[in-house]
Amino acid sequence: MDLTGFIDTHLHTSPDPRPRIVSDVEAGHQAREAGMEAIIIKSHLDSTAGRAQMASKIADFKIIGGITLNLNVGGLNAQAVEASALHGGRLVWLPTIHHQEVKLDEEKLEEVLLMVRDYDLALGTGHLSPREIFQVLDLAKSLRLNRLVVNHPLTRVVGASLEEQKEMSRRAYLEHCYVACMPLHDGLYPEEIAEAIQEVGPDRCIMATDFGQYHNPTPVVGFQMYVREMLKLGISWEDIQRMCRDNPAELIF
Repeated sequence: MDLTGFIDTHLHTSPDPRPRIVSDVEAGHQAREAGMEAIIIKSHLDSTAGRAQMASKIADFKIIGGITLNLNVGGLNAQAVEASALHGGRLVWLPTIHHQEVKLDEEKLEEVLLMVRDYDLALGTGHLSPREIFQVLDLAKSLRLNRLVVNHPLTRVVGASLEEQKEMSRRAYLEHCYVACMPLHDGLYPEEIAEAIQEVGPDRCIMATDFGQYHNPTPVVGFQMYVREMLKLGISWEDIQRMCRDNPAELIF
């Protein structure tokens, strides 16, 4: 399966407290061999920006990092966002594993979003609920932020309806992660992702894996599986290229 120029915007690598099937460098090597353009490595616990810089040099491949604003980095911590950006980080994710503990204090959220804007970063909504996502999108619009992505809107933790997704897509890309279809995760039917893509439109969607777990295939193999599945479900190759190559490049670069 041809992945030339593709960008996986969401994968997990080691070192990490949870078992990961590939390291930063191994993921870079495998993506390069598949002809991909870049990968984005994510940790729920700390910034991956510095790691990504080192791994990029070793793998001779574009590996991008960022920071997830969970309790480990102080929640909505604008200083942590700046530190990640200064280390080359390109993505900021709002709370994931601590989304219930980290409250969306308006003042702190604005400080984070201003830092995202000033360093020209991309902002992901993490595991926020639809109501919280709309709160973020409204504030982002008022601050003129353009690089926005709603992470895995179909999963149980987010649970956005198709109508909510359509509204979100007016201001952000929707990132559909294949890991949600795995049996030890949400067990989502691939048909549900295909339907959401067709309803919202591929111009506003991104396909990513969110792979790296030890019990799942490697991210590159997972990406290939995902592409084959969407092709079988009637998503055109041109639309897949848009969602796996063009839209991620627009979001990140």
